[in-house]
Amino acid sequence: MTNLNLHDALKQYFGFTKFKGLQEQVIRSIINKEDVFVIMPTGGGKSLCYQLPALIQEGTAIVVSPLIALMKNQVDAIRGISEDEGIAHVLNSSLNKGDVARVMNDIKSGVTKLLYVAPESLTKEEYIDFLKTQKISFVAIDEAHCISEWGHDFRPEYRNLKKIIERIDDVPIIGLTATATPKVQEDILKNLAITDATTYKASFNRPNLYYEIRPKTKDVEKDIIRFVRDFKDKSGIIYCLSRKKVEEIANVLIVNGIKAVPYHAGLDGKTRAKHQDMFLMEDVDVVVATIAFGMGIDKPDVRFVIHHDIPKSLESYYQETGRGGRDGGEGHCLAFYAYKDIEKLEKFLSGKPVAEQEIGHALLQEVVSYAETSMSRRKFLLHYFGEEFDEKNGDGADMDDNVRNPKKKVEAKNEVKILLETIRDTKEEYKSKEVVNTLIGKSNALLKSRRTDEQTYFGVGKNKENVFWMALIRQVLVAGYISKEIEQYGVLKIPQKGLDYIENPTSFMMTEDHFYGDDDNSNIITNSKASGAAVDQQLMSMLKDLRKKVGKRKNVPPFAVFQDPSMEDMTMKYPINLEELANVHGVGEGKAKKYGKEFVDLIQRYVTDNDITRPDDLIVKTTGVNSALKLYIIQNTDRKLPLIDIAKSKGLSMIELTKEMERIVYSGTKININYSLDDLLDEDQQEEIHDYFMEADTDKIQEALDEFDGDYDEEELRLMRIKFISEVAN
Repeated sequence: MTNLNLHDALKQYFGFTKFKGLQEQVIRSIINKEDVFVIMPTGGGKSLCYQLPALIQEGTAIVVSPLIALMKNQVDAIRGISEDEGIAHVLNSSLNKGDVARVMNDIKSGVTKLLYVAPESLTKEEYIDFLKTQKISFVAIDEAHCISEWGHDFRPEYRNLKKIIERIDDVPIIGLTATATPKVQEDILKNLAITDATTYKASFNRPNLYYEIRPKTKDVEKDIIRFVRDFKDKSGIIYCLSRKKVEEIANVLIVNGIKAVPYHAGLDGKTRAKHQDMFLMEDVDVVVATIAFGMGIDKPDVRFVIHHDIPKSLESYYQETGRGGRDGGEGHCLAFYAYKDIEKLEKFLSGKPVAEQEIGHALLQEVVSYAETSMSRRKFLLHYFGEEFDEKNGDGADMDDNVRNPKKKVEAKNEVKILLETIRDTKEEYKSKEVVNTLIGKSNALLKSRRTDEQTYFGVGKNKENVFWMALIRQVLVAGYISKEIEQYGVLKIPQKGLDYIENPTSFMMTEDHFYGDDDNSNIITNSKASGAAVDQQLMSMLKDLRKKVGKRKNVPPFAVFQDPSMEDMTMKYPINLEELANVHGVGEGKAKKYGKEFVDLIQRYVTDNDITRPDDLIVKTTGVNSALKLYIIQNTDRKLPLIDIAKSKGLSMIELTKEMERIVYSGTKININYSLDDLLDEDQQEEIHDYFMEADTDKIQEALDEFDGDYDEEELRLMRIKFISEVAN
């Protein structure tokens, strides 16, 4: 498939004019029949990576997915872009015999391009036998972290997928996940036996998300209600660890006039599906859920994600917070943290096999470090996923509580030494609680039985409160001066690093933070990341109502009709016919035909009733001029006309022509200016600049000028950047 018709297919099926991030490279690899591994954060456009190649290739692509709700969601979305319902199907336990027969017929007749299956369904002999006889284009394994025991959502049935796929056909395998630490990545590749797969890893940075941790006090429910009220009429998810807590919080919200529903595995399937649909269809604003909810839920405008309980791992936390702001708009991620919750989770682990306990404790330790860190939360999170972040200038650098409100630190060198000596002198037999009681001189039966309360060091730290010592223990754990024994649940030990510290204490800056002594959380931070465009709010509200109605009628969620950014664009361009609508951001011909009529009619009435002068006349004119100029530039660079002559014939300066060419390549079209560059730069120079752009973090010309320090001028670098984008990105 050529470059041009890959972009055509993107526009035709999904209404986008350009790919996002790594999508195009991934799709090319899939079309080239390579095994591929994609690590792309939630909201990065993962599903399009396998949907588009499935739609344009011969045969049916099998997509293995863990949740029925997620499959239904994606099938609805794909059916929304096609005339034929059979283009996408689900094959899982929710189907009756007649449904299964219909699915098989559609696959046989070549109508079905995407078949979504649960891993359990793939083990059924009748399905394997049937699929063996069909043309399969590839197998995509979504949420691939489910394969790894180190992943946050391990599912044993995922471990056998490779064997089953081999039985069906020798086809390329595509693994996709939205979160994976280096350890999990390795595990996935090994298990699927695709260790030489082409791997694409997008940045895990979600700059529009604001991260905040608050102390969990007895007033946590009031805090949640106050917070949710600040997001009136906006969608949000609240996560709790237990079903009981889900029901409690949902009821509290409802009593306080907030439209909310519970979601957990204890509800029957029908109720769960109904509650999920109510959220997608915007009949309720908030879902209170256990982690059973939301995996791959494709709602782009979730404006806040609250963790009533801190999750069991940073991968879970990242995955769950990642459901906020998927459309690039506001996403406030608030977690309530109390160390008691961590201790509760540690207790759950104590009955498990030692290997599992070890993994569980290691993952929990990372969560504690994150919650208690005083550094940039974004930097901490990205480092966990093997990515470096510049906390001064990185994208979204100021979007967390630690950066906006730095915590106070105090020198605790002497206290660390006292703590370590106390653990050593009590023969490393006690858990945190007993160590703290020894420090503050508070006796109990265990300390009496071991005569600890008779020792000279008993009460050596009584000038500080127990909460101080508890916080210090956690921070010293993070620093690696003490460790927790896995076998004897929670007993504190001193590794060599800690013994060295006793001999040679160095500065230890302890975060004197709000997790002890300070229960006042009145300093609520609101995240305001406004979009720059002037949206017509009245029309936007009317379009949203219509979208909701159309969604209900077609039985698809509102955003499957049009996404928010597309509707914002409508409120600025006021399209009044289908042709104009097809030029709106993210709306293709198919979408315009399928859903557009009522929208353009509504906009037409609105324009007339409110006597609005449409900027569209201007837009059409400038677009016309631009497209004529674009065509002229492409044709004449193909003819290898000197660039200066092209500029002169159109009355442009050389810099104006360069900017036009930049616009063309950045919108996804190739331009060949090699003939011009060969006159300016020799092969080695071109290679040097090409390699620079390949390695650089940014394509900013100023940074390239600084890097080469006068070796090349601005025009040379700009032209090389055009060549680079044209060849590498398009």
